[in-house]
Amino acid sequence: MVRFLVRSVVSTIITILLVSIGLFVLIEVGSGDISVKILGVFSTPEQRASYRAQLGLNAPTWQRYLDWLVGNDWRAKSRMTYPLITLKNPKTKEVEWWADVDGQATRWKMDKGELKRLVRKEDGFSKVMPAESDWIKGEGTEEFFWGVDNRNNAVKFVKGSGEEVWVLTKAGLRKQGDGPREYIPLRKGLIRGDAGLSWQYNRPVSMILKPRVRNTLVLAGVAFVVVMPLALFFGILAGINEGKLLDRIISITSLGATSTPEFVTGIFLILIFGIWLKVLPAVTMFTSSNAIFENPMMLALPVMTLTAVELGYVARMTRASMVEVMDSAYIRTAIVKGMPYWRVVFRHAIRNALMAPITIIMLHVNWLIGGVVVVEVIFGYPGLGKFIFDSAIFGDFSAIEAAAMVTVLIAIITRLIGDLAYTLLNPRVRYA
Repeated sequence: MVRFLVRSVVSTIITILLVSIGLFVLIEVGSGDISVKILGVFSTPEQRASYRAQLGLNAPTWQRYLDWLVGNDWRAKSRMTYPLITLKNPKTKEVEWWADVDGQATRWKMDKGELKRLVRKEDGFSKVMPAESDWIKGEGTEEFFWGVDNRNNAVKFVKGSGEEVWVLTKAGLRKQGDGPREYIPLRKGLIRGDAGLSWQYNRPVSMILKPRVRNTLVLAGVAFVVVMPLALFFGILAGINEGKLLDRIISITSLGATSTPEFVTGIFLILIFGIWLKVLPAVTMFTSSNAIFENPMMLALPVMTLTAVELGYVARMTRASMVEVMDSAYIRTAIVKGMPYWRVVFRHAIRNALMAPITIIMLHVNWLIGGVVVVEVIFGYPGLGKFIFDSAIFGDFSAIEAAAMVTVLIAIITRLIGDLAYTLLNPRVRYA
């Protein structure tokens, strides 16, 4: 068992690494120029080039992948005069990058050709101080300085260079003088829990992703608790009544539910319960991060949609397995010898019949977590599926990659749980 677990962990790490490389290459190659989507089609090549430099997209692909995976703070530290530190913003709770200058959290900016320090106060605001002494003598007469700007970038300022950059503000693009010459968008990397900045929302991906993953886990968890017991119950019931009226009703109903697409089932349920009867919310309107806990009825229609699709498939697989077990020799022998029928079913048949459906159930956990895109989009449910859909439409590299890696990790974990569950259902299974 220990060797099996060790091999599983090693294979998991290799799988995640290979998936991350493939995912990164596909997104990088197929998404086009993200600066056009952010700045608009009427932006000039100069504006797009300036903005790509600020995002770090002018770096080679292999370097961007390493920055995404393991971070780039180590690379920035080798150029910085002062050590880098991270602090939480008191208002937004987002992690910010600063430099530690004699125990003071500091950033820098250029103001009318002069280098200024932005020293962080306890309330989160900054006070401006002169920083002319921070300049470093470079080659020839050039003076430069590597610092941290107010956008979480490690930047290189060059004295008197008059670099012009285009900065995206709430009012649109604005041209600024005395900008940095080089940018390193600071991040710790995915393996340290920092998936970078979402270009669509201009916020850290991890801050946006956490509530989305929680919402999807709640939806998938409730659906799983509802679907699986019902599916197993109806599958077993149909299996022990093979060929009878009850079996026909369960089989035909489950086949119809499985063959109906999610968007059809969802719209059908919205029309009946949300518009005609008006007994359930037709859409999930999140007025706060805890809206589903304040009004659990918002989960009703999404869960019913998932239940209709999943229940039929798992029930049919359970029925097929139950029919096969009930037709086996040892079951017939036990019944012929006079053992009570229900004792044979509960003590011998069900346990063996569940060994096949357990694989299906574990695979469908992956689908419930990462494949609920259609259901979440229909009901406007702010979960992981809808987040992936919106990020893919926008072309938000960091967001898509992080969300996809979460689904891959869940898929691998559930596969491992499924393998271990076999040892409980069938003690003859051994992992060498």
